[in-house]
Amino acid sequence: MANSSAITGHRTRGSDETETAARALGRLVQAGDAIGLVGELGAGKTRFVTGLARGLGLPDRVRVTSPTFTILNLLRGGRVPLYHADLYRIASAAELDHIGFDELWGGEGVVAVEWCDRFPILPADHLVVRLGIAGDDERVLDAEAHGERSLRLAGAWAASLGVVAGT
Repeated sequence: MANSSAITGHRTRGSDETETAARALGRLVQAGDAIGLVGELGAGKTRFVTGLARGLGLPDRVRVTSPTFTILNLLRGGRVPLYHADLYRIASAAELDHIGFDELWGGEGVVAVEWCDRFPILPADHLVVRLGIAGDDERVLDAEAHGERSLRLAGAWAASLGVVAGT
């Protein structure tokens, strides 16, 4: 299936609205889903993963932090595990061999990868969410689905946000 833009230009005001949008996606994801996150520093990628975690049912006591130095965090306590990765400090594709991403794809949890645009590691079926800074406290979310499952996921997410999904 060809790539399809599912959500274009959805605006959020404040980090709480960005988290709320991600929470809606978290309610829809299933074990085996892969979510790539793209955006400059400060765009809200980790805050987005916090919303994803809450949508998966992880309680507030489970703290979501950027895995910039640990590369991969495993978060449990929701309906499925959440693997949260950050490729910002990865210098070469060879470093990725030691992390074991291949074992995560299609597994028991949802995988969210910050800075996924740095290396082509995502499985064939994945959703990429781009977070752009539109102002001091405003973000623009775009989502692009790659594969049948992600296309259905993106469409359901768009409907939950009340936006029209494009193809």
